[in-house]
Amino acid sequence: MKTILLALALGGTLAAHAQRVIPLYPGQAPGSESWNWSEKEGTQRGTHYVYNVTSPTLTAYLPAPGTATGTAVVVCPGGGFHLLDIDNEGTNVAKWLQARGIAAFVLKYRLVHITGTDPGQQMIPLLKDWNQFKAVVTPVVALDIADGKQAIEYVRTHAQELGVQPARVGIMGFSAGGTVADGVGYGYSAASRPAFIASQYAYLAALPPQPVPADAPPLFVAAASDDELGLTAQSVQLYSAWQAAGKPAELHIYAKGGHGFGTKTQHLPVDSWLDRFGAWLAQQGFPIAAAPKP
Repeated sequence: MKTILLALALGGTLAAHAQRVIPLYPGQAPGSESWNWSEKEGTQRGTHYVYNVTSPTLTAYLPAPGTATGTAVVVCPGGGFHLLDIDNEGTNVAKWLQARGIAAFVLKYRLVHITGTDPGQQMIPLLKDWNQFKAVVTPVVALDIADGKQAIEYVRTHAQELGVQPARVGIMGFSAGGTVADGVGYGYSAASRPAFIASQYAYLAALPPQPVPADAPPLFVAAASDDELGLTAQSVQLYSAWQAAGKPAELHIYAKGGHGFGTKTQHLPVDSWLDRFGAWLAQQGFPIAAAPKP
């Protein structure tokens, strides 16, 4: 009997810690109904990635009830719209937020169709010609921004069951995921307005020129001067646009860190950018719990 009870208790504990995967749309995602390929994943040079996403999802990382602050973040990993750097810019970030009482939702948004088994092989040649890259990714960018808006709307609509406050749901994005987050920040509706935006080394050339919204949310920006893709100036321009519009914004440009620093440990000042983000959140009035003790 004791063995059975122990098994049930362990099963309940494991179930409580299992991550909930939430389909973003009730049926096929609007605009890609004809996509019939399957989502895949792989690992290369220590990087775990996902590609060929056709059915967008949110993976929920909910904090323990005793530590939950009511703040929530939709996390958009990057990967050049060809893949998602799912750990470095997704689950690792989500777990950092979760440990500090913030509900995190990792967004798998729709991606360019990869015809082989190596998304990098298909993407990297495009990075030598930004015009060619933009032409290839533009068809999915609008779909991805729609996924970002839908993600915020979903979390806000289901705030009570998810243990968050509807007015405290923000969005964060890295590289191509930054395009998604910033695209949402420029074009939200009342239902999909993020409470705040965090943009890390974003690719913004895919977004059309547009004014900062009159009720734009606070903005946090982080990038590195030695970004191999040369995107640092775009982060500065984003910050400058918010500042010129008189909206709250904070900018961190690190001397070193490269493109895609995410949650990597490089033994550089850039390693602490998440701490800066947490302090900024608290300053903006979004509660965050103390970091867990080692």
